[in-house]
Amino acid sequence: MPDSSPLTHAARIQDQFSRQAVPFAELPAHSNEEGLALLARTAVLGPDDDLLDVACGPGLVACAFAPLVRSVRGLDVVEAMLSQAKRRASQLGISNAAWDLGSASELPYADASFSKVLTRYSFHHLLDPYSTLAEMRRVCRPGGSITVCDVAPARDKLAQYDALETIRDPSHTHALCPEQHEELFARAGLSIRARAQYRLEMAVEDVVSASFPEPGGAEKVAELFRKDVGVDALGVGVEERQGRLWFAFPILILSARKP
Repeated sequence: MPDSSPLTHAARIQDQFSRQAVPFAELPAHSNEEGLALLARTAVLGPDDDLLDVACGPGLVACAFAPLVRSVRGLDVVEAMLSQAKRRASQLGISNAAWDLGSASELPYADASFSKVLTRYSFHHLLDPYSTLAEMRRVCRPGGSITVCDVAPARDKLAQYDALETIRDPSHTHALCPEQHEELFARAGLSIRARAQYRLEMAVEDVVSASFPEPGGAEKVAELFRKDVGVDALGVGVEERQGRLWFAFPILILSARKP
């Protein structure tokens, strides 16, 4: 079993996402327009909002939403990701975005600093996603919203999915099924007001080429995908089309209003 101590996991996050910064930013699926539009609608973003994007990575979400809000801040624990975010904002001529280095579990902001707080594709990398959700609630203003968008396999697919993802991306900790996501919101005292789902399709070879598994891991991952065609033990609907393997991450968006 991989070492899941906080220090080891933090080092794993730094290693993986420092190397993934450029390929993550360049992978077309991560800028999927339909998924971004659905996230914006579910979070109910408006021109008077001050938005915080937690674990912002290379700034794909923050930069896409900057024209929709008054201001946006992106926070990430990996400097290489923030460098990509700053470069992207500059290239797009975005003037209402700022970027901070910091931990998602200890947000460096005062209580009630933002009207909208969201995070995308981060919870499955966290040792304690509840702590991050509680911090997101803390920095959100009363009446504002907290939105989480992440992979959410069915409960009976979690073990197989986690086994594959831990090989593909050693910074993966544990995916939550939809019911577990909802349980986190309830535990944080947040009543879900909106939810949405979509499937994020990718070619197996593309997602593997943008990953940095341990030696031999890429081959293991490709084989696990190949064996899942027509089986769907992973819950990602692997299929072969024109000689290529395709699959789709099951994505869930939950949004709650802070009382």
